[in-house]
Amino acid sequence: MLAELGFRFLLGGAIVSLFAAFAEMWDPKTFAGLFGAAPSVALATLALGFYQHGGSYVAIEARAMVMGSIALLAYSAACVAIAKTRRLPLAVGAAAAWTVWLVAALGLWRLGAMTGIL
Repeated sequence: MLAELGFRFLLGGAIVSLFAAFAEMWDPKTFAGLFGAAPSVALATLALGFYQHGGSYVAIEARAMVMGSIALLAYSAACVAIAKTRRLPLAVGAAAAWTVWLVAALGLWRLGAMTGIL
């Protein structure tokens, strides 16, 4: 277990560095943060999963990551819509956005389980 975490840490760090170096070649520099975070962690997780469990396991993990990104998109859209509403207190807006994410994530997870995708 500890060796696996260490391997994920090293592989993820190497991929983060590679993506950050790649992103530094273009403007705006905000791409460095975008390319350095989620894709590198996902690649490290998928590579380790493929090494330990094979292709069918990685396919399920990848589908779960896609569903998670859809839930994140729903949360992000809710944040934008809520931010445009100035009369809403911050705590209420945050709770509403989290609720949107939770409903989207659980709904997609349930859909994946019912259809056999996950």
